[in-house]
Amino acid sequence: MRVAIIGAGVAGLSTAVGLQRAGAHVTVLERSGQLRPGGSGLSIFGNGRAALDALGLTREFDALTSETAGLLLGGMRKPNGAWIKVFPAETVRDVRVIHREELHNLLSSQLEPGVVRLGTTISELTVTGDLRGRTAHGAAFHETFDLIVGADGLRSTLRTLWPKDPGIRYAGYGAWRGVTSHPVDLHGEAGETWGRHQRFGIVPLPDGRVYWFAVDSRPAEATGPGVPETHGAQREVLERFGSWHAPIPELVDATSSAAIQWLPIHELRAPLPSVRYGRAVLVGDAAHAMTPNLGQGGNQALEDSATLAVLLRTLARQDSPRSLDIDAALAEYDRLRRPRTRRIARRSRLIGDAANLQGRGTSMVRDLALQLTPTSALRRQFSTIYDWAPPP
Repeated sequence: MRVAIIGAGVAGLSTAVGLQRAGAHVTVLERSGQLRPGGSGLSIFGNGRAALDALGLTREFDALTSETAGLLLGGMRKPNGAWIKVFPAETVRDVRVIHREELHNLLSSQLEPGVVRLGTTISELTVTGDLRGRTAHGAAFHETFDLIVGADGLRSTLRTLWPKDPGIRYAGYGAWRGVTSHPVDLHGEAGETWGRHQRFGIVPLPDGRVYWFAVDSRPAEATGPGVPETHGAQREVLERFGSWHAPIPELVDATSSAAIQWLPIHELRAPLPSVRYGRAVLVGDAAHAMTPNLGQGGNQALEDSATLAVLLRTLARQDSPRSLDIDAALAEYDRLRRPRTRRIARRSRLIGDAANLQGRGTSMVRDLALQLTPTSALRRQFSTIYDWAPPP
């Protein structure tokens, strides 16, 4: 089975690993001249680890992460440091945090040489499996594949071929993201801090450095060009969050300004009616770009990859799998993935709306509601996301 995967992010590389191990002939087409994982951290929850296990990557992943990092993710606080809500310990026990670059390196290291074609531009593609484009050296190519996987992110080229592509929308806020230049002792201070239309997240990395994010609500016209920006970022973050509780100012000071990026948050304007179309299928943000408020973007991409690999396992080794068999596998993928990712995206959007409330009174009501939420209810909410297993 010949598979073309468009995009070499987490979704594309993990899908490539899964399908290659299933026996498919995989080609990953990446328009950038190098793998660009970005400089942020990534929290992998129980469902993401289950997907990695299905892909056969648990041992390698665990060697790069710490099982104690998740235990520091205590809950939510106010800007003055007072706790709003402490997470039940069992809900964060399985969380592992990894630098995005390390995950990319792990995934790409599992692929055979030549699988990833960097600097490849696509000029024409169809949902029937035809691809045209140019290599990094400028040579034209035209190839036909049994399956095309769109893993090309929020602004997916492949998704624009869908009959009802909803497009994307600005969520109403953006985020600065950074990783400290050196280890910082958190003294158990990790988690999120919620203010009025702003919040700050602290996530420890295994090597002692800290991944952090700072969210700010602003109108669309004030978000910038929609690409990562670094100019003046450290000063701007300190202006907004420098008076918040420790160690927030220290974390920003410990991060090089060049390593801090601002990016507006976008999501799909509406759920797709289907994530497959002809011989094409979408994974990751291309299929269900969501706000990051539940930390599930990368985890859902891993679930997509593991699910697709399982469903195509019996077809992957075939030279010319029947169209009917591919259609059946993709229909099952759509049936399994679309309802789940839709629910999680909706929940993430609601959390973002609550976390970024602007009024003093409404923020106080929000904090009180969180304080009064029973721990058992939180546990149930978390379990519906984190308790996931790939199809048999």
